Amino acid sequence: MPLPEIGAPWPPPQWAPYYRAMRVDDAWYSGDRRRLARTYTHHPQRAERRRLWGRRSVEHHVDRRDNRLHIPLAGDIASTSADLLFADMPAITVEDAATQARLEQLLDEGRAQQVFLGAAEQAAALSGVFLRATWDRELADRPLLTVMQPDGAVPEFRFGMLRAVNFWRELDGSTESTVWRHFERHESGRIVHALYEGTVGTVGRRVPLTEHADTTDLVDSLDPEGDGDTIATGIRDLTAAYVPNMLPNRLHRGAPIGRSDYAAPIHDLFDSLDETWTSWMRDIRLARARLIVPDGYMRNDGPGQGASWDDDREVWHSLRIPPTDGAGGITLAQFAIRVEEHSRTAEAITRQAAQAAGYSAQSFGLDGDGQPATATEVDSRDARSMVTRRKKAGYWRHAVADMCHVLLQLDAVQFGQQHVPARPRVEFGDGVAESQQATATTLDLLNRAGAVSTATKVKILNPGWDDTAVQAEVDAILAETGAVAPDPVTGFPL
Repeated sequence: MPLPEIGAPWPPPQWAPYYRAMRVDDAWYSGDRRRLARTYTHHPQRAERRRLWGRRSVEHHVDRRDNRLHIPLAGDIASTSADLLFADMPAITVEDAATQARLEQLLDEGRAQQVFLGAAEQAAALSGVFLRATWDRELADRPLLTVMQPDGAVPEFRFGMLRAVNFWRELDGSTESTVWRHFERHESGRIVHALYEGTVGTVGRRVPLTEHADTTDLVDSLDPEGDGDTIATGIRDLTAAYVPNMLPNRLHRGAPIGRSDYAAPIHDLFDSLDETWTSWMRDIRLARARLIVPDGYMRNDGPGQGASWDDDREVWHSLRIPPTDGAGGITLAQFAIRVEEHSRTAEAITRQAAQAAGYSAQSFGLDGDGQPATATEVDSRDARSMVTRRKKAGYWRHAVADMCHVLLQLDAVQFGQQHVPARPRVEFGDGVAESQQATATTLDLLNRAGAVSTATKVKILNPGWDDTAVQAEVDAILAETGAVAPDPVTGFPL
């Protein structure tokens, strides 16, 4: 869709179901108990209000403590997804040396790995994320790579490919009667800014950017020769890219929108895990040792002060206690704590949630003994996580390459850098860090079999070295071991 029409409903009716699903996913991802309670207490479906976080009992007793416990498994799943993808920065390369040097500088100064880690974590929780290339000459003399949230975007797809997108946000100063919304539309060759004054349910009317303090600064960046509130990018490529978390979307078949790692069944597991831990902590509270004593043992604290029991008192006045009562009428109440039952239930729920999200239990600390594992052991025990990682890397590889190409183009067009922009090649590693001991064992076996050269062994042990450093190390090793062959000319006696 283009920019919204005057008085159009907002959010757009066709995108309302996506936004509702993202709100639920966002509540679990945030780990905020109040947000979970608000989400499920006011959920339109009665079945959802019966969950642990949809119960209203606590709201009717303001002075009562909320003993519900939340375990942030949803956040752990999203963080694990990001770590598997971008804990090690993928190799982003172009053929031209000057362009490669400038690309590395842009990625380093722009903290690209941090951007990708944050974007990947949010994509896992909210079904996808948008990468946006922009610039601010007052902030930096280079283009910027930023992340835009999917619940603040209305994309336009053609044959599954992004052709335009409207990013929107509500501005400060909005009230229940007046809502200010800023729209930023990315199209091929230009970016359009628009400000709307509307209500909670409608977009309202379009007003000049100078009507709100948050958009006034954009006026100086507009193209004076352009059509309206536009900024010419100077390039043909779109300055935004969509990264779906996983495809297809099971609830909306055919839509190019990704699906969250918290697909609908996992919400039930999250709620069950919280209920299990809440029940476990309830057992601990009820199992506190309590003494039940007769009224005669209580000390009167005065009018209106009630009575108290001093369990540290050593000398008591004479009390009328039946001689046959060995306990003196004092009863100890202490209940058992069902540790084993709760622990096994929580572990089973966590294991099932991890599997439903596409990960192995090993990725969440289950089935591990804490010892470092070789690449073979990790692949065998963490196979499901590695498969999910490779699938997600396929979605990220194209989006990262597109945005890096856009950054290079903007760097040349908007900032006058002298390099030849090219679409880079993005390669993700295997995601497995093998220990030095395991690497040495592998090299020793290859050496015994005579299947590897000294240069290859040095390269395997030091993958970050260039050819010059590798050759220098090879020469040093051969000289120390005496494996250098003698020169047949200089060594022959004349």
